[in-house]
Order: sequence, then structure tokens, then C-alpha cells
Amino acid sequence: MDVIELFAGVGGFRIGLDRVGNNFFKTIWSNQYEPTTKKQHASETYTTRFGAAGHVNADIATVPTDSIPDHDVLCGGFPCQDYSVARVLSQAHGLEGKKGVLWWEIERILREKGANAPSVLLLENVDRLIISPAKQRGRDFAVILQSLADLGYYVEWRIINAADYGMPQRRRRIYLLGYKKDSLIAGQISDAADWLFSDGIFAKAFPVCNPDSNGLFDSLITSFELKKPNEDLADISANFNIDNKQRPFSNAGVMLDGKVWSTAVEPKYNGTCTTLGDILVTGKDRNLITEDYYLSEESFPKWKYLKGAKHEIRKSKDGFEFSYNEGGMAFPDPLDKPSRTIITSEGGSAPSRFKHVIKDPVNGRLRRLIPVELERLNMFPDNHTIGQNDSKRAFFMGNALVCGIVTRIGQELYKRLSE
Repeated sequence: MDVIELFAGVGGFRIGLDRVGNNFFKTIWSNQYEPTTKKQHASETYTTRFGAAGHVNADIATVPTDSIPDHDVLCGGFPCQDYSVARVLSQAHGLEGKKGVLWWEIERILREKGANAPSVLLLENVDRLIISPAKQRGRDFAVILQSLADLGYYVEWRIINAADYGMPQRRRRIYLLGYKKDSLIAGQISDAADWLFSDGIFAKAFPVCNPDSNGLFDSLITSFELKKPNEDLADISANFNIDNKQRPFSNAGVMLDGKVWSTAVEPKYNGTCTTLGDILVTGKDRNLITEDYYLSEESFPKWKYLKGAKHEIRKSKDGFEFSYNEGGMAFPDPLDKPSRTIITSEGGSAPSRFKHVIKDPVNGRLRRLIPVELERLNMFPDNHTIGQNDSKRAFFMGNALVCGIVTRIGQELYKRLSE
């Protein structure tokens, strides 16, 4: 299966699919571009690890579709933005994305590829996508699903917390799989409920608890049409859940021909679990822990304050006083559990509420995590991002996905497609 990787970062999808084995997935083209920086750090890291062949470091909006090779799988973690659309009569397809421009680049590639569009889509985003925007819950996701329906795809989605399936980080993300309606996998979908609970790619790769319902799964599933007859994407954007009284999408679902089946599922996992303590460097690798990673005695009170609970009066810039409340968090982070989610501000020595701090099991001193430990929490190879400074390496991991999730999805796709 020929693969292209969009919004590639430092290559999490590629690593995950490469681990499926038997050279079943082959990444033939990739794109990574950061519009806010002159130096393209992530793209540099990508080409250092995988080579420059087939890699394009340019704004995807400037890349003509006919310069992208035909492929079987399109994957990418597109940014979460505003996916509202407006009617523009002068445009052939009639609709224009206002802000969610990177989603519309995916849509553009699929639309312009036409009959040569990929048979499988594998996409990732933050879990709040299904409840965005706040004033019209679910609208953005409805627009995405209907645009894929218009392009001839069936879609299934699942919000997955990597730690629920034995991985070392508590990282919740939404994953979408799209199948062209005439593809092998699409032809296997006969019942939406069975697909959600037992038969689907996600159900096989990430099992869930089947409710004791004597097979009456339908009573547990919400189903609805994304749009009314004669409506289009602009109508969905304007009208979907306009009274904002519902949360239409649950953490799992299927979309077939514009109809949605959605339900809340609970993970079922009985395997081994990797903890934060399991990924810490040992032996000669401890030489990577330089003194600046240990908390100084002077900074300790600031760390303790930021990590602690707060019930205090604060004052805004215009002088308005308000009551500020914030719960406390573990300090240091427990080593016998999966880690908290890595965020992009993980790097640097300045005290922060959100950076990980551990009690080093060897010397008992409090320290931050080093880059190779952050890579391990996302299941990247050790030193995958070496060559950039430590803060940038931490930033990469805050933006990345857990590669093990992609590998499990890829393994199940391989089983279905190789048969």
C-alpha cells in the first residue's frame, strides 16, 4: 500500500505504519511545513531520518494535486481549527473553508484525485473536534463527515486514550478511518452496530466492552442524518445543532452515506501496561541527564506553587478582582502509572505547572524528563529527534501522536487487506 503523509511533523504515522512489517505500507510522499517559522525544524528532522526523496517542505495549499503521486492510503494529523464554510457561487464546488484551511486541503486532494483518490484515509486530531465549536457543538465534525460522504467515503471514528491499551502516556486523540465505498473494507460493513462493537477495524485493534444487551446494540446507538434533503455543507455549517442543546457525537461512530451511528464505548484491555517509570533511561544512558534537568533548590518553591491547589483573589489588567481556583496535581509525577499528556511547552528549565517532574529512582533528586524519555512516551525510536535543541525536541513530542496507536490500526488494516 503506497502511503502519503500530510502535516507529517517528525513522522509519527510513518514510524507506526513501518512497524506493521512485511513492507506492506510504503510512504512514497510526505509534506511538512510550519508557516510561523523561517527555519523548518520538523521538516529537517523528517528528512534526516527518512531522506529527502518524496518529501516536500512547502505550504500544502501551494502544492498542485497532480504533483502528488497516486496513493492507496492518505494519513495525517490535521490541525484543529474552525471548519465553518460559506457559500461562494463563483467557485465550481460552491463552498469555501473560512479558517480550517488545512482540512480543506485534504478535501481538495481527494476531490481532485477523483477516481484515483486513495482507498483508505487515516486521520488524527484532538478529541475536542467532536464538540467544536462551543456555541454549536459538533458542527465542525459534521462538516468533515459530510464532505467525506460527498467524496464517496464511509468513515468510522474512535477517541482513544493510549494508556487504556497499555501504552505509556495518557493521551486522548480522535482517529478517523475512511474507506472508499467501492473498496474491500467498505464492502465488509453490513451492520453499523456490529461494526462499532466487534467487527470494525477499531473494534478489532482496540477492543471495547460489549454491553449485555442480548444483541440489541441498536438501543445503545444514536443515529441521525447529517443533513436534510437538498441541503449542502453550507447549510450544515449554518444549521447543525443550532440550538446547541445536544452533543450529537460520542467517542465512537460510523458514517455511511451521510447517516451517522454513534455510541459511547468503554475500552477492554487485559495486557501488559507500560508506566512512566518503565521508560526512564538507565545505565550509560543516564549520562544524558545533565545537571540543568534537576530542579534547583531556588526554583523548588515556584514549582511547588504552580503544581499546587490555588484558591486566591487575582486582579485583571483593568483592575477587576476575581476569585481564582485551581486543583492541585501530583508533584512529582507518579512512576507507577502512565504519564500525563505531553504538551508543546514541555521543554525548558523554567518552572511550569504542566511540565513533567519525577523523583529520580537512582539518586532521589527531582528532575524534568529528557528528550529521549519524551520520545519513549510517544513510542518513537530513541533519539529520533536528535540534532535539534532540547526545547525543540520536547515541542515535537508535544505535537506528536503515540506511534503504537498507528501500528495497531495498521496491523488490522494489513490483516483485512492482505486477505
